[in-house]
Amino acid sequence: MAEKKPYYITTAIAYTSGKPHIGNTYEAILADAIARFKRKQGYEVFFQTGTDEHGQKIEEKAAKAGVSPQAFVDEVAGTIKNIWDLVGTSYDRFMRTTDEEHCRQVAKIFKRFYDQGDIYKGEYEGMYCTPCESFWTESQLVEGKCPDCGREVKPAKEEAYFFKMGKYADRLIEHIEKHPEFIQPVSRKNEMMNNFLKKGLQDLCVSRTSFKWGIPVSFDERHVVYVWLDALTNYITGIGFDADGNHGENYQKFWPADLHLIGKDILRFHTIYWPIFLMALGEPLPKQIFGHPWLLQGDGKMSKSRGNVIYADDLARLFGVDAVRYFVLHEMPFESDGQITWELVAERFNTDLANVLGNLVSRTIAMIGKYFGGTVQRSEAANEQDPDGEFKATVCETVKKVIEKADALRISDAIFEIFTALRRANKYIDETMPWALAKDESKKQRLNDVLYNLAETILISATLLESFMPETAAKIFAAFNAETRSLEECSVFGKYASVTATAIPPLFARLDFKTIEPEIEKIKAEQIAQAQAAESAPATPETEENTQTAPLIAFEDFEKVQLRVGEIIACEKVPKSSKLLHETVRFGNEVRSVVSGIAKHYTPEEMVGKKVVFVTNLAPRKICGILSEGMILAAEDENGTLALVVSDKDELESGASIH
Repeated sequence: MAEKKPYYITTAIAYTSGKPHIGNTYEAILADAIARFKRKQGYEVFFQTGTDEHGQKIEEKAAKAGVSPQAFVDEVAGTIKNIWDLVGTSYDRFMRTTDEEHCRQVAKIFKRFYDQGDIYKGEYEGMYCTPCESFWTESQLVEGKCPDCGREVKPAKEEAYFFKMGKYADRLIEHIEKHPEFIQPVSRKNEMMNNFLKKGLQDLCVSRTSFKWGIPVSFDERHVVYVWLDALTNYITGIGFDADGNHGENYQKFWPADLHLIGKDILRFHTIYWPIFLMALGEPLPKQIFGHPWLLQGDGKMSKSRGNVIYADDLARLFGVDAVRYFVLHEMPFESDGQITWELVAERFNTDLANVLGNLVSRTIAMIGKYFGGTVQRSEAANEQDPDGEFKATVCETVKKVIEKADALRISDAIFEIFTALRRANKYIDETMPWALAKDESKKQRLNDVLYNLAETILISATLLESFMPETAAKIFAAFNAETRSLEECSVFGKYASVTATAIPPLFARLDFKTIEPEIEKIKAEQIAQAQAAESAPATPETEENTQTAPLIAFEDFEKVQLRVGEIIACEKVPKSSKLLHETVRFGNEVRSVVSGIAKHYTPEEMVGKKVVFVTNLAPRKICGILSEGMILAAEDENGTLALVVSDKDELESGASIH
């Protein structure tokens, strides 16, 4: 047997600042679809994904949560891995940048760069964006804000080590010009060349001293390695690269990577910084870097405070894993951004998955069972005239089209071709009218041939869908007592002498959106409640390990917040929510409705009669369909113990203002 050709694919490693939404999860699903298809083509695939776990943002979030940075990233990395597993990603390694061997190699790489004169010590002064972990000059800002994320930047000045980017810039330009496939799509390549490389590269800051959560510089431990040198090198350390040249077997087999799959927002780091680091190491560059577009929610703005963040686990619970995979892969164009809303997912579920695929499978199995007791035979003298000839040719041609689209990373187009064949099969049923053939005993052979053709089309389509919807493909194979086949076998119609079909539950039963709308509203409400709780959460007590303080505000800002004592006169749990309580609160002569995310700490009975401090001039909003006209104040320690801010004098009247 010939040795399989290696294929190495990576995703960008997810930043461990919080739970990834569906837009982040899309990349893992897309990479998995490509990896599965390459395995189907006979490649030996190594698929690596993982988490990026160092940096100032992590240090600050951990401090705010009152835990160590390691404990913080352990929890978030676990969440990310669970979601990747939930959506069926078949990775070979889940890489973490806190892995001991990775940290050891990064420190060695940094020292090697310094020893060979690529890194020097200097001082950085500029504007810093903490979420992006990026420094900017004033001229690079857009309306005074970070050009990448649009957030606020702050002046920063500190000692740092810098990498001499300009030393390798001309060599990188030459490589990109000689290898047009290196950066895809082409529009991304043009952006990198025209906006960055040809304008000249500034030296890159590769260490920091203003925080400690990072890999220490071995020869200057006041410094930690800055995020991009740390994060980008995971693609080689994860498969056995050794800075001393003693590379592992996987590195020797799989490097250079065939594909780095990344979001378009981090293209500069992967197509400029990363290739230059590799040049400095004397290692080959990856064969291709694909900057995929974004999956946007509605108007493009996801925010917990608006209750419109969509997560893969919520989608999977309501629609199923393969429906989620189908939607994100089908709806994302090659170059432009895609859209996702709950309504759009439900619409695609019904029109494509239930009507086209599910209905075809159900009808075919039912007719084989009704008319032939569950088994149809391949005819030795099969009809190749229309519509059969054209129908079979369409199905077989689909294989070639799908391979062409998948090889070009046009996964949405590949799936479109498969569903075009499935739609053609539904049309074939209308053309041949099996129910009419069944009424004429002399046409029983023709009926057999029609149903066999439909079964064969479904099995070929299932094989092609297997990389994109693996669970669904497995159900189809089981229903027809068949197994997956090679792509070459899909190009020839009629693999089995006979096909036996067994009735199964509908693959995708049509959904009435109204039946899942209450659950969606509950998800949105809990997001809003969590955002409100985060906004009102007290600062973490200062300790030796935590000296972070909130930014100073003017007294006039504090005066804008109206704090009043409210007496809780009634309280109940919010239906279908484990976190929310609905309080009826008296403020003097006024009674208000308030929803609070404290059900895990207080029972409704405990709440009644308490006089508690509330913020009373927040804009009202509906949470789980209940109007909330205020926000309760509470304190929470690092152990998760929560206590309400209450009055210590029973005689204090409700409605009293806090000064």
